[in-house]
Amino acid sequence: MQILGINAYHGDVSAVLLHDGDLDAALEEERFRRIKHVAGFPAKAIQRCLDSGVIDAADLDHVAISRDPSVHFGKKVHFVAR
Repeated sequence: MQILGINAYHGDVSAVLLHDGDLDAALEEERFRRIKHVAGFPAKAIQRCLDSGVIDAADLDHVAISRDPSVHFGKKVHFVAR
């Protein structure tokens, strides 16, 4: 089973590839973009993880994306209240 984990859209974005529960690759995007604590989508880290596992995106069984729904909770409540 191939699982791609993505940490995206805030500082220190990264990607990880697991094969049958074992770590194949774990990379931070800042290594490729040369920007400390880069935010956004880790496209280059994802591609390098897939390259190191010698697989295509079609071979992935699951893709996991980290998120924290409590981030900026006050701003979200204020938006809804308006």
